[in-house]
Amino acid sequence: MKKIGIISDTHGVFDGTLERFLAATDEIWHAGDIGSAALMDRISRFKPLRAVYGNIDDAATRAALEEYSFFRCENVSVLMTHIGGYPGRYTPQTTQRILSLKPDIVITGHSHILKVMYDKRHELLHINPGAAGKYGMHTMRTAIRLEIDGADIRNLEVGEWPKQERI
Repeated sequence: MKKIGIISDTHGVFDGTLERFLAATDEIWHAGDIGSAALMDRISRFKPLRAVYGNIDDAATRAALEEYSFFRCENVSVLMTHIGGYPGRYTPQTTQRILSLKPDIVITGHSHILKVMYDKRHELLHINPGAAGKYGMHTMRTAIRLEIDGADIRNLEVGEWPKQERI
């Protein structure tokens, strides 16, 4: 069994709030807009990191990462990208990969809107963890934790914090 933390759109922020929420995980999956190669390195020192680059990521981050990542965790296949859309509105490139790879989970970022839903058409779980950082139009920072045990995806939890923390 693996405990997974899923984040996106950190835009340079990986603070104590995220560290506490993700401390119990075995690895972190980041769906892009990390903010810098230095932050990517910091997160990967905290926990093993799987990540894709996003549209705001710099050249060093883009050189280290891919636009799409397809991998297995236990017996679950995962497709992750930053700008991928959501069920019924996937980008053409994401749709093509879904049809050819047939993932069990599709993870996207970019919208800053937390969305977890089952895609009946493609028989997969779609996850957008929202925005874990403080930059953007969102009012709440969000992240996800879940467990993968064999082919089972379970115990999904949402972390939610005000973007503007009180001092």
